[in-house]
Amino acid sequence: MKTKTIKIIYWVSTALVSLMMTFSAYSYLTNETIKQAFHHLGFPDYFRVELAIAKILGAVLLLLPIKGQWKEWAYAGFAFTFVSAFIAHTASGDPINNRVGPVVFLIVLLLSYFSYHKAKVESN
Repeated sequence: MKTKTIKIIYWVSTALVSLMMTFSAYSYLTNETIKQAFHHLGFPDYFRVELAIAKILGAVLLLLPIKGQWKEWAYAGFAFTFVSAFIAHTASGDPINNRVGPVVFLIVLLLSYFSYHKAKVESN
């Protein structure tokens, strides 16, 4: 695959994940329905705020051109978030449409992760 195509795949998938995480973080902090959903899932209120802050930081880390392990930590944190969301919704007996979103975004995250590493290898 061409380097240009890989970079396009990386930026589109990374932008999608970052936008979704930023939007969900905003919703966590401002939407009363989301607050009730966290209670439905059995999470304390402080976890909602903590997760919103982590999502904003992770989205920024994915978009910034930084070196080192920070991006890896953001990818890992988002992967844990998506897997945990799927498990929480499944354990709470939520309908399938509540479980599909985290799986879809995990796939988009993996696309971002692998295209990021592929572009890194090809640019060296």
